[in-house]
Amino acid sequence: MTATLPAAHRAPSQYWTWRDQSIHYVVAGEPHPSRPPLLLVHGFGASTDHWRKNIQSLQADFQVWAIDLLGFGRSAKPDWEYSGSLWQAQLYDFITENIGRPTVLAGNSLGGYTSLCVAANHADMAAGLVLLNSAGPFSDAATAAPPRPNPVAKLVQSLMLQPLPSWLLFQYVRQPAIIRRTLEQVYLDKSVITDELIEDIRRPSCDPGAARVFASVFKSRQGERVDELLQKLTCPLLMLWGEGDPWMNCRDKGAKFREYYPSLTEHYLQAGHCPHDEVPDQVNGLLREWVLGLG
Repeated sequence: MTATLPAAHRAPSQYWTWRDQSIHYVVAGEPHPSRPPLLLVHGFGASTDHWRKNIQSLQADFQVWAIDLLGFGRSAKPDWEYSGSLWQAQLYDFITENIGRPTVLAGNSLGGYTSLCVAANHADMAAGLVLLNSAGPFSDAATAAPPRPNPVAKLVQSLMLQPLPSWLLFQYVRQPAIIRRTLEQVYLDKSVITDELIEDIRRPSCDPGAARVFASVFKSRQGERVDELLQKLTCPLLMLWGEGDPWMNCRDKGAKFREYYPSLTEHYLQAGHCPHDEVPDQVNGLLREWVLGLG
């Protein structure tokens, strides 16, 4: 298991102004003329800190960038309408304005879906795509016969659309003990759940505007379906699945990805929802080998 890295060993923070908002990012390693740079994109509630073990290893072979999506990490948290299309625009502008060349995007969960949106809709800037337990529904999930209405679930959803209940839920889920409990559900190796990891997740939740970002999850419109995006995708695709993820059936979802994009490469790892953090040595090795093989 990769040891936890002291904060002093992390790449230094940098900031970029996008749509008059401060965006936090880090960059490590030197540019390689014959190798594409990497852009690492975190999931919901995470940040560039979640990639610390990957940046430390991969920077020897690639120039590695990681970014905090608007509303997360050390980036600004304005009272905006958050959606996949907003983050897609942020990533595309970041690549064009800062990295300046086609990039391999690697995203976990929400960051995976956002990276897929960029690669599918902006092929000129995507040298490759790596998805780690990527979020996002397929069209057939929306057209399937709906389950019988659950009155309790419907009530909870309606309450979460109201400011006070949403704020109270946010205050609850950002407590360190609740963050730990959630991580224990989605990590197979509990020893990876350190106080530092919990603090990395908790700290941004104390920023002004963080509660409004959380509430926007219940209000945001669904974007393009995964199958629609895959039908537009042209770059190489690597799928890395932590198959112990309790939030998704990775084998079934992997089969759906292969149905629409049969040329993909995939690996199933003994990890949960965040394999890059739980089994970083395996993820770094597979990602490195795949990117170097792109030619």
